[in-house]
Amino acid sequence: MMYRLLADAVMVTHFAFLAYVAVGGFLAWRWRRTIYLHLAAVGWAVVTLVTHVDCPLTVAEDWARRRGGLPGLPPSGFVDHYIEGVVYPEQYANLVRLGLAVLVLFSYAGYVLRRQ
Repeated sequence: MMYRLLADAVMVTHFAFLAYVAVGGFLAWRWRRTIYLHLAAVGWAVVTLVTHVDCPLTVAEDWARRRGGLPGLPPSGFVDHYIEGVVYPEQYANLVRLGLAVLVLFSYAGYVLRRQ
């Protein structure tokens, strides 16, 4: 039971991280110093996407799921399991990534413009 709760907690944390990657730049409009945290989060997201490095949150959730008697995450990882094919069709993955990149860049442009 403890491992299942841990797996769920890691899953929620992972969703929160992905939401922060998407909208954290807008939060920096209000809380200016958080831009550095957001840059690090976006950097990590890009690294995992480009290099296919396993995210520690994916590894932790998979470990906890298996220890809790649940099936592990698929080898393709968290996004493929919970988001692609569930939230949007798999064939639109690159379009969604492009949309998120535009959203982040827009938030950064707003951050810079609000500083002036």
